[in-house]
Amino acid sequence: MNRSSHSPLLRRKSSTPHYQTFGGISPPKSRGRPLSDASNSSNHDLLNIDQDHRGRGHPDYQGHQRSHDESSPLPKKQMAILAVIALCEQTALNSISPYLPAMASTFPEVNPGQVGVYVGMIASAFALAQLATNFFWGWLSDRIGRKPVILMGTLFTAGCFVAFGFVRTLGQAIVVQALMGLLNGNQGVVSTCLGEITDRSNQSKAFTYLPVIYGLGGITGPVIGGLLVSPRNPFNRSKANPYPYLLPNLLSAALLVVDFVLTTIFLEESLEEAQYMPPLSKRVRNLFTWLWQFTSSTRPSYLRRRRQRARPSHIHALSADVSDDEPSEDEADVIPDLLPHKAAAEDLKSKYVLKRDTLLLLVTYFIFQFSNISFNSLYPIFAQAPPPPGRGLGPDEIGLSLAFAGVVTILFQVCIFGKLRDKMGNRWAYRMGLAGFVLAYIMMPWVGYKKTSDDHGGTGSSGQVWLWVEIGSVLLVKTVAAVGGLTSALLLVSFAAKNTMAID
Repeated sequence: MNRSSHSPLLRRKSSTPHYQTFGGISPPKSRGRPLSDASNSSNHDLLNIDQDHRGRGHPDYQGHQRSHDESSPLPKKQMAILAVIALCEQTALNSISPYLPAMASTFPEVNPGQVGVYVGMIASAFALAQLATNFFWGWLSDRIGRKPVILMGTLFTAGCFVAFGFVRTLGQAIVVQALMGLLNGNQGVVSTCLGEITDRSNQSKAFTYLPVIYGLGGITGPVIGGLLVSPRNPFNRSKANPYPYLLPNLLSAALLVVDFVLTTIFLEESLEEAQYMPPLSKRVRNLFTWLWQFTSSTRPSYLRRRRQRARPSHIHALSADVSDDEPSEDEADVIPDLLPHKAAAEDLKSKYVLKRDTLLLLVTYFIFQFSNISFNSLYPIFAQAPPPPGRGLGPDEIGLSLAFAGVVTILFQVCIFGKLRDKMGNRWAYRMGLAGFVLAYIMMPWVGYKKTSDDHGGTGSSGQVWLWVEIGSVLLVKTVAAVGGLTSALLLVSFAAKNTMAID
C-alpha cells in the first residue's frame, strides 16, 4: 500500500467485528461473543476490508484467529485507571447532595418555605450547563484526544469545588455549579474510553464494573458530604464556622488533584488517530491558542487557512502575491486546524443515525436519566425538610442513607445483575429499570416519620425504626432500577454507536 496516497488522519476500521443491535444484521445467539464466520456473510466483508488495511501480520488481525468461544482478555491496567477517574469524580459530585438543602437554607435570598425550589435551581444550573457542553467535549476529544479532555475536566472541576466551599449567596452557588457543569464532560469521555479499549466479546463484562464504581462513589461521596460539615469553628468551638461546608469541598478537590496526577502518569490515549497528533503538551497549548484566537477581535488564522484551502487553485495563484493576511508556516504550525476534514468514508449519514429504534433508545434513555437525576435531587430535599412535607433528617443522616444505597449498588451489580441480564437480555433489563423508577416514586410519599403518636398521646420510638426500614426499601428499589437500567442502556448505546460507524 502506498502510504503517501492516504491522509494521515484517515481513520482505520477497527479489526473487531461490529454488530447491529436493532435490525438488518441478526445479533449473535450467544450474548457477548463474536458471530461465527458462517453465521453472517457481512462479517466476512468487514474482515476482508480490514485485511486490506492492516494485513495478516497485524496484531489485531491475529485476534481474529482466536477461538469464537473465547473472549478477549480485559485491559485491566487501563480499566483500573478509568475506575480511579470515575471513583474520584463520583465521590466529589455525590458529596454535595447531603448538605445542599441545609446549605441553601442559609442563603439570605432563600425563604424558609422554598428551600426545595432553590436547591432545584442550583442542581439545574449544573445539569443544564453539562447538557449544553457535553457534545462539545465529545467533539473536542475526537480532535485532540481523550486524555487531554479528561485532564482538563478533572482540573477545572477541582477548582470549582474549592470555590463552592466559599459560596455565601444563592447567586454564587448557581454560578459555581454552572461552571462545574460547563467545564466537565468526563463521564461521557470515560465511557467512550472504556468502549474503545474493549470489544464485543468482553464489553458486557467491562461495562458491568462501571456502575460498581458509581456505587463506591455513592458510598464515599455522601459520607464525606454528610459527616465533614462543620457548623462550629474547628479552631474555636464557641464560634460559628463562617464556611461550614468548606471541609468536604476541599477534600473533594484534593481527591480530584490526586486523580489528575494518576491520570497524567498512567492513562494511555485510546483514540486511534492520536498517533498522528502532536505530543500531549503541544495539543493542550494549541487548544488554548485556538480558543484565544476564537475570542479575539481579529479573524482567527485557522479560519483564514480553511478559506484559503477552499479557493480554487487559479484563485490561489492570482492572490499569492497580494494576500497579506495568510499565516506564515511557523504560525500555521503553532495554531493547528482543530476542525480537520474527515475522509468521506467516515462521514455519518443521517439515515444511518436517525433510525427508528436508535431514536427510541435515545428518547427512553432521556426519560431514564431524567427519572434518575430527579430522584437524586428530590430525595435530599424531601429528607431535610421539616415535617409534615419532609422527614426532618440532618446532613449526616442523609449521607448515611445514600451510602446505604451505594452498598446496595455494589452488591446487586456484583452478585445478581450479571445473572439476571444473561437470562433477560439487555432490553428487558432496561425495561425493568424503567419500571423500577415508577415503583420507587409511588412508594416514597408513604414513608413514615421519625416520631409517631402512641395510644396515650406520647411519641413512640418505633417511628424512627420504621422510617429507616421504609427509606431503605425505597432506596433499594430505586438503586436496583438505576444500576440495572444504566448498565443495559450503556451497552445498548455503545453497540448502536459502533454499528453506525461500521455502516457505509
